[in-house]
Amino acid sequence: MSAGRVRTKKKACSSEQSPDSLPLRSSGRQVKKKAAEATDDDDDASEKKYRKCEKAGCTATCPVCFASAAERCAKNGYTSRWYHLSCGEHFCNECFDHYYRSHKDGYEKYTAWKRIWTSNGKSEPSPKAFMADQQLPYWVQCTKPECGKWRQLTKEIQLTPQIAKTYRCGMKLNNSTKTEGSDQCSMPEDLRVAEVSDHWWYSMLILPPLLKDSVAAPFLAAYYPDCVGMSPSCTSTNRLPGESNLVKLEHLKSVPNLTVAGMNKYFQPFYQPNECGKALCVRPDVMELDELYEFPEYSRDPTMYLALRNLILALWYTNCKEALTPQKCIHHIIVRGLVRIRCVQEMARILYFMTRKGLINTGILSVSTDQYLLPKEYHNKSVIIVGAGAAGLAAARQLHNFGIKVIVLEAKDRIGGRVWDDKTFPGVTVGRGAQIVNGCVNNPMALMCEQLGIKMHKLGEKCDLIQEGGRITDPTIDKRMDFHFNAILDVVSEWRKDKTQHQDVPLGEKIQEIYKAFIRESGIQFSELEEKVLQFHLSNLEYACGSNLSQVSARSWDHNEFFAQFAGDHTLLTVGYSTIIDKLAEGLDIRLNFPVQSIDYSGEEVQVTTADGTVWRTQKVLVTVPLALLQKNAIQFNPPLSEKKIKAINSLGAGVIEKIALQFPYRFWDSKIQGADFFGHVPPNSSQRGLFSVFYDMDPEGKQSILMSVVTGDAVTTIKNLDDKQVLQQCMTVLRELFKEQEVPDPVKFFVTRWSKDPWLQMAYSFVKTGGSGEAYDIIAEDIQGTIFFAGEATNRHFPQTVTGAYLSGVREASKIAAF
Repeated sequence: MSAGRVRTKKKACSSEQSPDSLPLRSSGRQVKKKAAEATDDDDDASEKKYRKCEKAGCTATCPVCFASAAERCAKNGYTSRWYHLSCGEHFCNECFDHYYRSHKDGYEKYTAWKRIWTSNGKSEPSPKAFMADQQLPYWVQCTKPECGKWRQLTKEIQLTPQIAKTYRCGMKLNNSTKTEGSDQCSMPEDLRVAEVSDHWWYSMLILPPLLKDSVAAPFLAAYYPDCVGMSPSCTSTNRLPGESNLVKLEHLKSVPNLTVAGMNKYFQPFYQPNECGKALCVRPDVMELDELYEFPEYSRDPTMYLALRNLILALWYTNCKEALTPQKCIHHIIVRGLVRIRCVQEMARILYFMTRKGLINTGILSVSTDQYLLPKEYHNKSVIIVGAGAAGLAAARQLHNFGIKVIVLEAKDRIGGRVWDDKTFPGVTVGRGAQIVNGCVNNPMALMCEQLGIKMHKLGEKCDLIQEGGRITDPTIDKRMDFHFNAILDVVSEWRKDKTQHQDVPLGEKIQEIYKAFIRESGIQFSELEEKVLQFHLSNLEYACGSNLSQVSARSWDHNEFFAQFAGDHTLLTVGYSTIIDKLAEGLDIRLNFPVQSIDYSGEEVQVTTADGTVWRTQKVLVTVPLALLQKNAIQFNPPLSEKKIKAINSLGAGVIEKIALQFPYRFWDSKIQGADFFGHVPPNSSQRGLFSVFYDMDPEGKQSILMSVVTGDAVTTIKNLDDKQVLQQCMTVLRELFKEQEVPDPVKFFVTRWSKDPWLQMAYSFVKTGGSGEAYDIIAEDIQGTIFFAGEATNRHFPQTVTGAYLSGVREASKIAAF
């Protein structure tokens, strides 16, 4: 039990005078007298009446014991030693003995706590840790907007989120009613509260705060609680079964993805021990580099930061459909002592940082103008975004939610860019562009589907390879050739380890070289069918790269695989990406049919000129146009782009794939395919590789009769100058070969995409050309003078070629723009 800390020539500070709060145990006059008796020239007699805290730098001139546990507690009088927890919180030697000495009454309570602490935690179960965890009083803030004062609760009151959420000055906590009278908020706040926000206060804290009953606990059951900012004394933080950490980690090997009951299985924001290589995952026990840069004060002891960051992440993934505000978080901060005040103060800083970085409060979330996600100091910016694709709309949504003025200029008569869904087929959406989500764990597309209440269809692994003539290839042959194909790629990986960019060669050439060497050295001769199956796997690789392999870098074709990638299911977004795109765009200022011709950033303001001659003035510009347009100088920059950036732009390839979708009168493929989501077409020879190599069943429910196929590699050039009916004819020839044993009806409806001919797109997705490197993605992404920014899939080194990568690049640039 503690009275306020006393400064020289000031009255003792007043604790809250309510039935559930602590009364002062000495008047200001008495405390003054004691302080006067403790001067440097005191004689031995007066020295025994008073002793200062021995902690160097402690500002408490007259410590008071908060514990009041021992019968002979020193209160605010003399003790042989004061134990320091913070500058405003001490306990006396008598109360220390009460718990620590085996013959004292409190010893059993201390040892019981110690047993729990040691079984769950890693830190020392010291008497100071016990006092901080079990004996310090809680502090709670009045929720009246006009008050907001902090009050100390009596020691027996257990703080809960409900109390913290509803507390008003003078509230009787035993029956949740308020005392009569309106003057409770007029009581002065304890003087110690003001000191908590001083920079030195935290440095004088002996033990970092460990949260009780944190919402993050279910996510982090495999960790020592005190290593991730939680108290080991709570039942909610009991670790997974196992007598030792070794046993616990062995247990995890059989449960690699710890999911929380009732939560989306794709939400796994925290790494589990011994886990790595999972995109958009954080270690709950370590600060990331950008966190250390933003919060260097936590570099020596990150416990408080980790406790709050982990709590924020857990709260966000518990309910990602509403904006997470500091007010929604603070009542979940349950920790004893004055440090709770510090945690609440820090919560807003950390939450705003995580919001700006796009770790929380992201996706299709929309906020009203009086509920912007960042404080007013961020609002004094204006931004023009060039392009209303996934990257541009992601950035626009983020910036708009931050409170920053945004205008999006789009050259086409629609939004979405390379996301373009055809909804004219009955009961099915068919993506002319992207429609598959590759790896759903922590994928922002999975997050936005959750926000929208959309379910994705998990794609099965079964993919029968059908030969022309109708025969299904023996799966053992497919597996054998798949093994050889991957072995060739493994040899490519070994070859490139010591190669520079200047030593790079085309991937197709290197594959042929390795393949011929293998045949020559092993003496193995593949059958004609096996050779054709190998061609199928090569076409699949060209599908992944968006190009024929003669242009792709052997050294850097899979450069992004060196970074953590999205794990988990591959899914078909049956409702189409446009559902997400449309929601991102809702309420934004988007101007269609405004192609940007030039961007002049030579003056104080940036001038953006569109094709109609309109000049738009702004502070910052985000360019999200496709790589192909940057390569063809579709936008004139003044000053011109640097040679370094232009070289990076030209070192990447603008890959192209085309798609064809066909609606039939009935599902003629069902009996042969037997419920598989897709099937493969084994090319009759290498010249037809990539010509309708995979067919997707676009209705997982099996009600509609729609197939979609892709054209990749050299086959893209083959169909480029054919009209749509000629392309259809070639596709039907293939289908009738694959299902030769039955009649294949003519389609009743179809489309063929022409991405390469779209003047404002001209491509599907990027790849690294021979002689290039993955670093080019980072160079293209570099901003110019904090004024011109770049986003799009070709600026995302970690996740290129995907809608997810484009989206994340927009979130990344919004964070940079907000920070400038």
